Amino acid sequence: MVSTSSTSRLSQVVVAMDGPSGSGKSSTSRGVATRLGLRYLDTGAMFRAMTWWMLQQGVDVDDPAAVAARVDAPLMVSGTDPQAPTITVDGTDVAAAIRTQEVTSSVSQVSVVPEVRERLLREQRDIIGSGGIVVEGRDIGTVVAPDADVKVYLTADPEARATRRTAEMAGSTVQATQADLLRRDRIDSGRATAPLTMADDAHHIDTTPYTLDEVIAQVVALVEQALEP
Repeated sequence: MVSTSSTSRLSQVVVAMDGPSGSGKSSTSRGVATRLGLRYLDTGAMFRAMTWWMLQQGVDVDDPAAVAARVDAPLMVSGTDPQAPTITVDGTDVAAAIRTQEVTSSVSQVSVVPEVRERLLREQRDIIGSGGIVVEGRDIGTVVAPDADVKVYLTADPEARATRRTAEMAGSTVQATQADLLRRDRIDSGRATAPLTMADDAHHIDTTPYTLDEVIAQVVALVEQALEP
């Protein structure tokens, strides 16, 4: 349990949760935030929302210049309730729309555009503010919140990741999902701006052999340890 002397520090704590798709970041982050009474931010949803908007507007997502030219147009609002996270674009709830295969297949192309990352980085840091939040993504501990109190990097073997992600999506097979995850890994790890990488001071957890509750418990323990005098 978090001691009384540490409770007040929870309102300022920042937990950075990084890792590839399907490693368990979202479920773990939401679970940790709920258990500790913290806010929650899914930065991946922000990139997906930007991608969804670009596709809706007919922007060629394979043309970085075309994406960059429209990057400031959509108004995006991210909710931070871990039990009911929301995201809207120009007032439209897109929480379900951003999880379609069309968006999934295009999000890496949009994410590599520096202007997209610059805009969303500003918004992510504004939301983080003075803390009290669990933030998940691919560059939280290295770029978005390099001074985070706790940094965690989750991984899992490719088959486990694909199985988890396929369960969240309709109309896909584990094999197709795994191929797409590995494709996105290559893009995310190889991009020039804010590549997917583990921070030097991050705690690495391979979630493959653990239940969700066990992973959440491990991260909560790391936060509690960080808060103790």
